[in-house]
Amino acid sequence: MELVGKEMSHMKTRKLTLTAIFIAINVVLTSIIVIPLGPVKAAPIQHLVNVLCAVLVGPWFGLAQAFISSIIRMIFGTGSFFAFPGSMVGVLLASAFYFYRKHIFMAAVGEVIGTGIIGSIMCIPLAWILGFSNFAVKPLMTAFIVSSVIGAIISYIILMILKRKGILKKYS
Repeated sequence: MELVGKEMSHMKTRKLTLTAIFIAINVVLTSIIVIPLGPVKAAPIQHLVNVLCAVLVGPWFGLAQAFISSIIRMIFGTGSFFAFPGSMVGVLLASAFYFYRKHIFMAAVGEVIGTGIIGSIMCIPLAWILGFSNFAVKPLMTAFIVSSVIGAIISYIILMILKRKGILKKYS
């Protein structure tokens, strides 16, 4: 019984550590690689990190990563309020798709649908609340989709390499 408790504690510590590393990677790299579109700052790194989180740490640690990363990015001026719905919905859907099928490709698809489509649609009322009355939805959705596809493809490649090397088995 005690062995099970230690293993659970070790797993939780591993997930917490990975989440902190993903937050750091996200914050640092999104300050370098960003697609500005008016008040929106699309970041392919956020989507890359979301898919990695969906597969390696699961939905709740992934959600924490997206939320904390969005806050830090806003504080540093490398993100905006639009990062919240996009990143948080994206990581939850990526996690759900991965959990359902246990396939890396499905996590990438979940991120693109969650951020690129659902997240961008959720930004519309947020834009109106923030006073962007003539907010253009099509460019926003296009930027979110392009950004999430780029991040999802890169994360898919990284995860496939980890899988081929047998490293991914440690996290499933």
